[in-house]
Amino acid sequence: MSSPDASRRAILQSGGLVLAFTLLRGGRALAIASPRQQPVDGAAAAADRHPAFAPNAFIRIDHDGRVRLVVPNVEMGQGIYTGEATLLAEELDVDLDQIRVEHAPANEALYASPILKRQVTGDSASTRGAWRVLRQAGAVARAMMVSAAAEKWNVAAASCSVERGVVTHRSSGRRATYGELALAASKQPIPQNVTLKERKDFRLIGKPWRRLDSAGKVDGTIEFGIDVRIPDMQIAYVVSSPSRGGKVKSVDDRRARAVPGVKDIVRLESTVAVTANHYWAAKTAAAALDIEWDAGPNGGFSTEQLFRDMERNSGTGQAIVAIDTGHTALGEERMEAIYQFPFLAHAPMEPLNATVHVRPDACEIWVGTQAPQRAANVAALLTGLPLQKITVHNRYLGGGFGRRGEEDSVGMAVAIARKVPYPIKMVWSREHDIQYDIPRPAFLSRIAAAVDREGYPAVLTARVTGASVTRRFAPAALRSDGLDEDTVAGVARTPYELPNVKVDWVRHDTPDAIPVGFWRGVGPGRNLFTVETFMDELAHAAGKDPIEYRRALLRNNPRALGVLNLAAERFGWGKTRSAARTGCGVALGEPFESYVCAMVEVAVSPQGEIRLLRAVGAIDCGIVINPNTIEAQMQGGLLFGWGAALYSELTFIRGGIRQSNFHDYRVLRINETPPVEIAIVDSDASPSGIGEVGTAIAAPALANAIFVATGVRIRTLPISRNLLSERGAEKTVMSPGAK
Repeated sequence: MSSPDASRRAILQSGGLVLAFTLLRGGRALAIASPRQQPVDGAAAAADRHPAFAPNAFIRIDHDGRVRLVVPNVEMGQGIYTGEATLLAEELDVDLDQIRVEHAPANEALYASPILKRQVTGDSASTRGAWRVLRQAGAVARAMMVSAAAEKWNVAAASCSVERGVVTHRSSGRRATYGELALAASKQPIPQNVTLKERKDFRLIGKPWRRLDSAGKVDGTIEFGIDVRIPDMQIAYVVSSPSRGGKVKSVDDRRARAVPGVKDIVRLESTVAVTANHYWAAKTAAAALDIEWDAGPNGGFSTEQLFRDMERNSGTGQAIVAIDTGHTALGEERMEAIYQFPFLAHAPMEPLNATVHVRPDACEIWVGTQAPQRAANVAALLTGLPLQKITVHNRYLGGGFGRRGEEDSVGMAVAIARKVPYPIKMVWSREHDIQYDIPRPAFLSRIAAAVDREGYPAVLTARVTGASVTRRFAPAALRSDGLDEDTVAGVARTPYELPNVKVDWVRHDTPDAIPVGFWRGVGPGRNLFTVETFMDELAHAAGKDPIEYRRALLRNNPRALGVLNLAAERFGWGKTRSAARTGCGVALGEPFESYVCAMVEVAVSPQGEIRLLRAVGAIDCGIVINPNTIEAQMQGGLLFGWGAALYSELTFIRGGIRQSNFHDYRVLRINETPPVEIAIVDSDASPSGIGEVGTAIAAPALANAIFVATGVRIRTLPISRNLLSERGAEKTVMSPGAK
């Protein structure tokens, strides 16, 4: 086995916080998810044991007639396997009960997202990117099957029809299944042009299908990454430096080695791993390690200092302008506000894990990942093996939220597996999973407006200050002037008709050993809070109802106005009178090319405790693939966002994260969950994003409801109970629009 360059190896052995993907990035994908065969598709079909029919990367029909759909995106609870299978099956003219869905292998040339330009599931881009590609893939395969049947019967292809994977010659009644036609169809020329169905002809798209993976998740037959078992596997438990970027100074492992079941103690630069024949032995031995740490360069890093530095940099740092329509001088008569957003952990229910077997001539990885190619790349970097010798067996993900788009945990597992002669399954403890998260970045945002005589914004300016995730994760996606458009998403473009707007970004990085990552909702998850709570302040300052205020600014945006009106109708806005310390709030946005409105009613106790009473979400995400999925994703996204706004925060002290588990990194609980009604707009537009939409719009609706209930404006998340208590509110109640 060849060895990677020592300096690159050190990057990946420094505890798993990997920035090394860029070393292997090598430009963008060779091809982007094509419905027709690509140069590398033949090799992919061969690796799949030469199915009888493989017209593109997505469809396999075996000699026994089984139809398999290779789904380019990964399933992490969002229902994408069912949604994308529906797109393929619709045009292939098979039903969902006839197909088997499979994980796509690591192959960026075949499975890169048309939107993200790489093999990553995220940014609510799966359906947006697959809408035409997967339908065309199904249509291509169907056309080849029909051509094979027509040639066999010596009839015109137009005289044949297809139903449930059976081709029928209408006048003679001759029939042939896809399985019977598979070999002949594989020899047909691939059509360059296919006609897709019109919406009125859809049989599957738009129907409320049960998810394909539901039964397997109920009976336990579906395998997640943490479920993997392979022969001779040992469990690896890891302990890393309390300070990010710290190093192991010394290890006394005598007590640890005495624990029954322990196999090896593996020392990396900033991590020590214990391998054993079961998890409890590895965990017990790890607790018995006597480790002396070198805190490294970040031993003094703290969240408190970071926010002080960001506030100073926000006023003096160099800004990159995202949008400037001119005439944006505010003058003396203005309203303004400053918002502060914390670091956030992803905390998926399945903690990070990876099973790895490194041999002299190959490396196999079993993992649930949002980015299979990144996992393969990091393994190649560490082992020195060529990419074709790296195999990634993807599995279902027990939650991702962006965290499983990173390759650091896989890199750590590979680094451990290289040092032992047997396969290992590394499972992070909940504490390690939270404390070594690649968190959502902390941000500080300023927004200001000058209003006209009727109280509407004549000028709106905003400045966001914080770190760029894109700069680390996908630097090629930065704008030519260095702007990370994610940092201003949701504020540089709003649903409203605003005559004069200026938005810019001041970059403020965290240390290299404390990288930041994408978190469900990404940029809109922060910026919609800034815009929508500030818009509410402007409405109250103008003495106008928040709904009517927004309606006046949406005259030329019928889709946004449509979701606002639909939500108001379902919610009964203004028809009920709130009791003391209760209130209703609204928020509106256009994240991920969708149009969304959330309304929520809350009650706030004299002690500042918040109870969510009821909520409505309205969504226009274009043509609906499966209404069940839309409802579930909206409900789940709203609850995820409200939980974060109410409870979630990561704080750094002495270079490490203070929180460690769900006792001090709270999530929303079942008894805290309100009834949530979802209203879906019937739309003919192309499908848009849904997985992160609810999360992005949740917090501002909640904050606006809290203002109505208490008179307190929320400008720092998570929400302070002390601020909302009757005693605290006496000192903090603000008149609408106050700075």
